[in-house]
Amino acid sequence: MSARGRFASKGPGRRDAVGEIIKSRTLTARLLAGIAALVLALTVSALGLVPEIDAAWFGTLTILATLLAAVFQVHATRLIATDPDPADRARPLKYLVGFLPIAAYLIAGGLVCGGQPAGLYLAAAGCLLAIVSAIIVSWVALVEVLR
Repeated sequence: MSARGRFASKGPGRRDAVGEIIKSRTLTARLLAGIAALVLALTVSALGLVPEIDAAWFGTLTILATLLAAVFQVHATRLIATDPDPADRARPLKYLVGFLPIAAYLIAGGLVCGGQPAGLYLAAAGCLLAIVSAIIVSWVALVEVLR
């Protein structure tokens, strides 16, 4: 039996899980915010690889990219806060974890614009936070779909 045959679900369970994800407004918004944080990490990392980029440009572009990614996180947070299910509103981890890389990158951009090399270390921390927060968001989404 091929690997595709062993692991591919062809029954209604797979369609039910996908339908469950699509129906949940908060779940898709959180996943999108996680993807936006990962794209932010890639963007800032790529900016750091530009030869001889001016610190002011790096800091400014980091802040602009972060503000763009923050739109997705704010949207997800707003949806969670207005969710009719009180159990969902009572779990701040669902949205707070997404703000960790956003905060790190905003502060990093400001520090780099201000000529502080510590901003580069904070940008590296933001990259790691984006990866960790995306893993957490994905794990929570998986648990919610499976329950």
